Amino acid sequence: MKKLLVAASLAAATMTAVTGCAVTSGQSSMGQYVDDATITTRVKTRMAEDKTVSAMRVNVETLNGVVQLSGFAANEAEKSRAAEIARSVPDVKDVRNNIIIRTPTN
Repeated sequence: MKKLLVAASLAAATMTAVTGCAVTSGQSSMGQYVDDATITTRVKTRMAEDKTVSAMRVNVETLNGVVQLSGFAANEAEKSRAAEIARSVPDVKDVRNNIIIRTPTN
């Protein structure tokens, strides 16, 4: 339930940002900006629903259909799963996985 609440909050925040923003650098049109925001929202929502990936530790940015992942993962499996999730979203052209594996310190 908590992950679904996080996903809903992320979706609402993204859509709020989309409605009042101008096209950002590198994007050809408002339509492309909306498409990129939709991709980002879908990736974050799927991560929030997945038990392997922490949507709170992984950042997602999309530009012209290219998704860039950054942040931290607990292990290689989480990092790989985040990329798989991003690749499975419609209209994603490429995924750049810059997630860093951070092992817990004692």
